[in-house]
Amino acid sequence: MATKTRKRRSMAGRGSILLISALLIGSAALRIAIGAGAAVAEADLGMQLVLPTEQSEATKTTSDDTQQVQSLLEALQDREQAVKKKEMALEMRAKALEVTQIEVERRMDALQQTEKQLRSTLALAQTAAEDDLARLTTVYESMKPKDAAALFGAMEPEFAAGFLARMRPDAAAKVMSGLDPQVAYSISAILAGRNAKAPKS
Repeated sequence: MATKTRKRRSMAGRGSILLISALLIGSAALRIAIGAGAAVAEADLGMQLVLPTEQSEATKTTSDDTQQVQSLLEALQDREQAVKKKEMALEMRAKALEVTQIEVERRMDALQQTEKQLRSTLALAQTAAEDDLARLTTVYESMKPKDAAALFGAMEPEFAAGFLARMRPDAAAKVMSGLDPQVAYSISAILAGRNAKAPKS
């Protein structure tokens, strides 16, 4: 009986010791946890005190880089606009030159057409004049020598010489024989001068 009582007391003592040990261990753990929490809080506070400066510097660096990139983009856009303006000016100048070239070609064609028409007109006028002179020469050749001589005597010597040069030699001789000797001499001198200027073979 005494042995059982001792056993019970021994077990009760052990239980108390275990309980006290558990309480002490729990208290120590609680203190460690509180200390660790304070340390973490201080570390967070330190980080918060240090980080704003670092973040400010990083933000400033990023802001400077962004401004440089923005300035570079603006410069590139300005250059692109300038190049586009130059290209547009060159295109407008090329179009103006093309229009001018077309207008010059059109005017050249018009001038060539006008020149062609003028040549045709001159050729027609020359042919008509030649026909008129040939017809008039035939008329003078058909006149009586006395009447033709009176008419040639009233003409300017150079004008009369032109007709006499175109007439048949026999008809011209009859007209010359009916002229005043002085007038006949003047016409003969003019005709001789023309022949002297003529190229010789």
